[in-house]
Amino acid sequence: MGLLKRFVNRLSKTKSNITGRLDKVFFGRKEITDDLLDEIEEILFTSDIGVSTSQELIDRVRDTVSRKELKEAKFLKQALKDEILKLLRLPQKREIIWPENVPLVIMMVGVNGVGKTTTMGKIAYEMVNAGKRTMFVAADTFRAAAIEQLIIWAERSGAEIFKKEEGIDPSAVVFDALEVAKNKLFDTVLIDTAGRLHTKKNLMDELKKIKRVCSKKIIDAPHEIWLVLDATTGQNAISQARMFNDSLGITGIILTKLDGTAKGGVIVGISHQLKIPILYVGLGEGIEDLKPFDPEWFVDAIFD
Repeated sequence: MGLLKRFVNRLSKTKSNITGRLDKVFFGRKEITDDLLDEIEEILFTSDIGVSTSQELIDRVRDTVSRKELKEAKFLKQALKDEILKLLRLPQKREIIWPENVPLVIMMVGVNGVGKTTTMGKIAYEMVNAGKRTMFVAADTFRAAAIEQLIIWAERSGAEIFKKEEGIDPSAVVFDALEVAKNKLFDTVLIDTAGRLHTKKNLMDELKKIKRVCSKKIIDAPHEIWLVLDATTGQNAISQARMFNDSLGITGIILTKLDGTAKGGVIVGISHQLKIPILYVGLGEGIEDLKPFDPEWFVDAIFD
């Protein structure tokens, strides 16, 4: 199955939630009225695109209508598609820059339950297949199950793993792991982090500490900080993204569980409000079901 067709199949719930309802509103309507635009805005808002992004889209469409560039209701759907695509293209695509003589250090962050460790496994699988020697760092030391899960994904993906006993300081684990990664000439280091702490210590403080330790061990590390979000949480995903970005400076977002939700419109809100590139989307449970995000394919899957 081609990737575009997979997008179409896996995004069927989001498509029904957005364009399925839009088609009902457009049916039998010939003129563009304020009432029609209000109905469209309500659909966008209730599709987890978000209030400000929905308003922005409607304002753009109203502007097009006022300039007489859009005269018939049947063309509104295409106009919306075009404007959504513009918002999705705002965070410019960028290539990962591999540092010389040291491993690429990627810090993976996100709250518990979003699929962070599973996503790490899928990324490692892709990198190992591309010939990159990859190491996992088990820095979520507050949860025994996290280390066990990472061991399983190391075996499945072909990555190696650096771990210590449960409860040890995560920053100490990272410090020692990066020393090993440099000495043994690893290409990539993927650092698993906690999504919740069982102590009174603030999670963001702990993550900032890990970030500082990385930079002390390898110049400019972590080179990437990737945030994993669960698409099924809708607007809450945007709140999480804003919180992590304010504290850490997120360089890329991975949106999981996109195949099982009608809330895929949150992608548009994230792109518009945060301007952070969406790197990958999760389209299923399989090890090859994490795919690079493509704005064109996304809007084609939703609108066509």
